[in-house]
Amino acid sequence: MAAVPRHDNSCRERSDGACVRGCGVGVTERGRADHAVPVGTGPGGAEQSGTAPGAAAPGAADRSVRGARTATQDRPANRPEDRPGGGQRHGDRRPDDGPARAVPRHVACVMDGNGRWAQRRSLPRTAGHRAAETTVIDIIEAARAAGVGWLSLYAFSTENWSRPGAEVDYLMRLVRRVVRKHAPLLLARGIRCRFLGAADPRIPRELAQDFEDLATLTACNRGMTLTVAFDHGGRRDIVEAARSLIRAGTPADEVTERLFADHLPFPDTPDVDLVIRTSGEQRISNFMLWQVAYAEWVFPPVLWPDFRAPDFLACLHTYRRRDRRFGGVPHQTNGDMS
Repeated sequence: MAAVPRHDNSCRERSDGACVRGCGVGVTERGRADHAVPVGTGPGGAEQSGTAPGAAAPGAADRSVRGARTATQDRPANRPEDRPGGGQRHGDRRPDDGPARAVPRHVACVMDGNGRWAQRRSLPRTAGHRAAETTVIDIIEAARAAGVGWLSLYAFSTENWSRPGAEVDYLMRLVRRVVRKHAPLLLARGIRCRFLGAADPRIPRELAQDFEDLATLTACNRGMTLTVAFDHGGRRDIVEAARSLIRAGTPADEVTERLFADHLPFPDTPDVDLVIRTSGEQRISNFMLWQVAYAEWVFPPVLWPDFRAPDFLACLHTYRRRDRRFGGVPHQTNGDMS
């Protein structure tokens, strides 16, 4: 199994946001760390005999690829930050984004229904988690192709530690395998990867290291930002932000929404525009509580392992038909309220 390639931590950016060293992608035959000029272009898990597009070739999984990369990552001209409204941050409400809302900038998915998918097939719950891998990759590809700038996937919550120990152990092994397997694909697609949470000491050290390696390796990518919420809890993030403000000695009357958001993990993350929760369940489940404050929610009944790109695109279409007023009033037409 291929190890997650390691970045050499020497990359830096030009004023246009591109990495001046062209921190590359993919796997070299010799597994050597090379820097070259870019030439462009979750966790779950069904066992697959083939190799996903852009993933390491058969046999490469047995070679170490820490530090190994060649340059094939995307540098799309239409980056999320270049689109209208791309500079929105926490606390910046834009009641009328107009055409900029054709595609939600930040989509978050609560990947629900793995256990029920397995139960309906008289399979162990672990089979549902394995089957989710195909969906994860499919949705990442669909979001990227649709022009979504930020995609967040809820993989493991702080509450999930209460599940049976055997299931938790299986999930840890499965997530590690998926991360290592698909690291070359994510890198080749120009996707920047982040892991929200991942602070509990019960997380295996090897898995935590793989998270760190993948995040560092893809730090210069600008195609799309993929945030995997693992060992995540929205309430915990808010409490930690409050503690950070207190440690900084911030006077109470100086605390604003913007300042508070700056103390959350990854403060450059824009507010979530659309949350998709599969399986028909309609709960927030402690997911990115601050960031979803003004999000639109869609609850497709399909279970996560059966969720595919057409389902994802249908959710985007539903979002486009929503009238997001942020507490305001409907648009006026011919002097009347529509």
